[in-house]
Amino acid sequence: MNINAWCRINFLIVALSGLLPVFASAGTLAQFRTVVGEIDVELFDQDKPVTVSNFIRYINSGSFTNFQLIHRWVPGFVIQGGGFFVKDSGTTNQDFFSIPNFGTITNEFSVGPRYSNLYGTIAMARSAETNSATSQWFINLGDNSSLDADKGGFTVFGRVVEGTNTLNKFNAPFTNNIFRINLGSPLNELPVDRQSIPTRTVLFDSLLYVDITLLRVQVATSADGGREISWNSVSNRLNVVEYTTSFPPLWQTLTSINGDGSRFRAVDPTQSGENAFYRVRVQ
Repeated sequence: MNINAWCRINFLIVALSGLLPVFASAGTLAQFRTVVGEIDVELFDQDKPVTVSNFIRYINSGSFTNFQLIHRWVPGFVIQGGGFFVKDSGTTNQDFFSIPNFGTITNEFSVGPRYSNLYGTIAMARSAETNSATSQWFINLGDNSSLDADKGGFTVFGRVVEGTNTLNKFNAPFTNNIFRINLGSPLNELPVDRQSIPTRTVLFDSLLYVDITLLRVQVATSADGGREISWNSVSNRLNVVEYTTSFPPLWQTLTSINGDGSRFRAVDPTQSGENAFYRVRVQ
């Protein structure tokens, strides 16, 4: 099959010591929220910098939080999004529109470590041209390593770290109230969350929308030597900040707070010169 262009422990770890710069940042964790559950994806910031930066650009622009939908579902193969959204949702004018793209990017499949298209990895969709990926992404539902050899490969730029129970719902056709309908290309493999005759009203209510946000955990050193941990909180969940000074880690709770979607901060007043490692867990 071709991929045509047309997210429970969520944690990031940051190390901070007197030898590091004043500001240090962890890798990026993206959370995919759908009506059938959440999927948390670790992005390979350092290994696939162009691809990850491009993906984050779409998140920051609001393109992936504005009624974006999973527009393609093939059990055992992929779920695909980043191509379409619904404009004027809930009104008589609601309809499908393509997500505006920022242009094509360089294919990074062979840049840095080569990550195969295996179950639970996320990759960029593209056309037959190698350097043609724009906004569309897909998550592999099975071993799709055959895509690695397809005209330069499909760039894997992250992996699911939590939410495989949600991902597995897409590998159990028709048993989790997910059905596929054909509205014609490019929506000929469109998933909906219940079986029904796709009238316009029922159709738009039944689509599998996906909202993608970032935790963006960062650590800074204050003037008095303390550490400030900041992150984008996850709404209606307990956000727990933990730390350790040794490995294997013995995690201790610094603070826990219910998220509201805004950027939160927690201060560790420790004056010690020891290395400290921090993580944020969302329960």
